[in-house]
Amino acid sequence: MIVITGATGGLNGATVDHLLDRVPATEITVVARDVTRAQRFVERGVTVRYGDYADPDSLTAAFEGADQLLLVSSNDPGADAVALHRTAIDAAVTTGVGRVLYTSHQNAKLDTPFKPGRDHAATEGLLAQSGLAWTSLRNGFYLHSLTWLMGPWRETGVIAVPGDGPVSWTARDDSAEAAAVILASNGAYDGPTTITAGSAPTLADLAVVASEVAGRTIGYRILDEDEWLAAQIAGGTQEFMARFLLGFHQAAQRGDFAGVDPLLGELLGRDPVTAHDFLSRPAADTTARRG
Repeated sequence: MIVITGATGGLNGATVDHLLDRVPATEITVVARDVTRAQRFVERGVTVRYGDYADPDSLTAAFEGADQLLLVSSNDPGADAVALHRTAIDAAVTTGVGRVLYTSHQNAKLDTPFKPGRDHAATEGLLAQSGLAWTSLRNGFYLHSLTWLMGPWRETGVIAVPGDGPVSWTARDDSAEAAAVILASNGAYDGPTTITAGSAPTLADLAVVASEVAGRTIGYRILDEDEWLAAQIAGGTQEFMARFLLGFHQAAQRGDFAGVDPLLGELLGRDPVTAHDFLSRPAADTTARRG
């Protein structure tokens, strides 16, 4: 049986949808904090169980019988993500899960300025120490994040950021489909597994693409970090979130997101969606909720 957490979210919900094209619904169980939000899976014959990383007692029953367990990483920037992940991994050990697959990130590094990268690296360390078979899905930075990381360039005519570097912008649905293929392979992928688009453009590169899309010149500026932070906070962004986003730009500038790998295209059997594809869509189609 394949057990999938976070299936009411964008990433693992899409993974379940793609997995249903490959394995019978009776072989899938989804775990949700709010089971009422998973009703669409019940209607397709999938078992739904309650489970919450913050409620350790719920996880043993939630993970029972899992040959493979897909753990979604916490996406709350204010949470102690590593502690939550440790609780889930401990429950997987107690339950005797066959293999844990974890939604990690390509910049899983303990010294990265981007906090989720540090959390992912620490979680991979916990998996390595757990004694479980494990696979870390090191996804590229999600493409829809460009909606806010590029700022309101369509209105202002300029992309103004506090740092820049190559990023292998990767469509979340492509990552979800790749995860489904890997789950259906029943253990063919082990340890850190990089899942990224095939190129890593900078925001300066994307300013050129944006100019093509807009039919006018879109400028590009690197701002002083303090100036950028002040502008973000003045615009209504909470300071802790502005500093969180600054960590992304700092990590990009030092090359943390630059790596690319052909595996995603091989898993999909087609070319992954690119940043050019994303920016070429109508503005309304590129708006997405963070996460």
